[in-house]
Amino acid sequence: MKYLLVLAVLWIAIWLWRKNRREEMRDAQRERAAKAQRAPTQVGPPKAMVRCAHCGLHLPATDAIAGPAGSGGAVYCSTAHRDAATAR
Repeated sequence: MKYLLVLAVLWIAIWLWRKNRREEMRDAQRERAAKAQRAPTQVGPPKAMVRCAHCGLHLPATDAIAGPAGSGGAVYCSTAHRDAATAR
């Protein structure tokens, strides 16, 4: 009889644990769905990309640094690369 009581207590404990787990998973799924609905990602229009004349890195034209006047329209990713190119 005592084994039957222990078995019943274990069965109830496992049932409660699994029920609680299902509710947690359901709540987490609802949170993810609500978060995805709240914050739709907005992608802007594509930006024109240019290539650094020194290292070849592609970067947006708005972030590029123009080279010296006689460089033929070369652009650079940083002032250090612009200075290195003009020092040659």
